[in-house]
Amino acid sequence: MAISIVLWKFTEQGMKNIKDSPSRLQAAIKAFEALGGKVRGSYYTVGEYDLVTIGEIADEKAGMAHTLTMNMAGYVKSVTMPALTPTEFAEIIAKMP
Repeated sequence: MAISIVLWKFTEQGMKNIKDSPSRLQAAIKAFEALGGKVRGSYYTVGEYDLVTIGEIADEKAGMAHTLTMNMAGYVKSVTMPALTPTEFAEIIAKMP
């Protein structure tokens, strides 16, 4: 399964409805799981980003559909970063000339 780290920022609409954020997060996790994904962790943060999630999904297209759906709702904007384990990274380096 592919691992992704997603950095989320609340939009103005998201901040106006901040008290609903925990329930929206739980609904988003359920929707992700319905696509075959697994959330490894979700963390509210202080700084440039407001929320960080780490998830796994076998189908990158399903993962993209989920992220686009969350952004489309208007409460958040996201940045998605594929993540590799140290072993996976070593395998990539081993292929280099």
